[in-house]
Amino acid sequence: MKKHLFIITILTANFTAFSQNKIITVTNNLKIDREFETIELTKKSLGLAANAKLEDYAIKNGNTFLETQTVDNDGDGNADVLLFQPKIKASSKQDFEVVNGTNPTASKVVSCYSRFVPERTDDYAWENNKVAFRTYGPVAQKMVEDQIPGGTLTSGIDAWLKKVEYPIINKWYEKTINGTGSYHKDTGEGLDNFQVGDSRGIGGIAVNVDGKYYFSKNFISWKTITTGPIRTSFILTYADWDAKGNKITESKLISLDYGSQLSRFEINITGTKTIAAGLTLHDKKGTIGTNLKEGWLNYWEPIDDSEIGMGLVVPNGSLASFDNHVTNEKELSNLYGNIAVKNNKAIYYAGFGWKKGSPFQTKQEWEKYLSSFAEKINNPLIVKVKK
Repeated sequence: MKKHLFIITILTANFTAFSQNKIITVTNNLKIDREFETIELTKKSLGLAANAKLEDYAIKNGNTFLETQTVDNDGDGNADVLLFQPKIKASSKQDFEVVNGTNPTASKVVSCYSRFVPERTDDYAWENNKVAFRTYGPVAQKMVEDQIPGGTLTSGIDAWLKKVEYPIINKWYEKTINGTGSYHKDTGEGLDNFQVGDSRGIGGIAVNVDGKYYFSKNFISWKTITTGPIRTSFILTYADWDAKGNKITESKLISLDYGSQLSRFEINITGTKTIAAGLTLHDKKGTIGTNLKEGWLNYWEPIDDSEIGMGLVVPNGSLASFDNHVTNEKELSNLYGNIAVKNNKAIYYAGFGWKKGSPFQTKQEWEKYLSSFAEKINNPLIVKVKK
């Protein structure tokens, strides 16, 4: 009798644990298959207690664990969101289970990575499995202002053209700094042959006043929020700057998710009602493409012995207009997307596809990607939690 009671107790306990698991239904209303889109789950959305720890939960699809990542966005020591990326067929829905426990198959590779790089003056660099970027800090700026060789003065965004899915930032910096190689030479993984200079690079911003563009200098401070298998994010802050008598304050929350060609930029700014996010036109040998209705701009150009497509996508119909700004001033020709600032904030995505390191072999293929990207961010996957 005691043995039977013991078995019943175990079954009851197991049933109680199972019944506490949450079922998430993800719906794709578009007529295209979808992947590499990140879903954010909070404790509130999951119906968890305030003292629950999101690190204690995993996501399953049937018997298969999905890759997850927790992020502490506000820096209070407690994770705010649990991330995962489902694969959903066109016009369909799928259930996922939130289980108490850890993923035994979790990746140990930090595919979405970023860091401050003091050993290379003071860059900030970031990457995922598709693309890599960097921008520049106050030491690099002061070197230019003090006429010391090796400095960089720009708030433009540089691109590192990678061919491989594994992380390359630390490897490329190390070989360049210790003299065993250079990230300016392609030895099979890609290279940095993208010139930024005074341009906006890929996604740097400007403010237009009376037909003239003004922009900040290098960032003055940084804060890494997260790195992991699904997302890296960080904040860059800039010194106040002047746009023809208008005092501008600026910081950027930048994130890059696994599988995406484009970084997400959330600009927090005061002193202007619009910003212009730019794509450099370099030596003006490429061709632009624009679609205001869908909310994207692009520039396809030759780069050494290959080609590259740069892209800007603005969600929710916020791309008001564009300016193909061509000038004889060195490095100041940019394709600008004009974006309204609402509640001191503007959001857009910017990135690239390199012919040697991506599936995009033509301008048309790159534009198709941007069009699909825009459609997805304007029609996000619908997530419902069955509690």
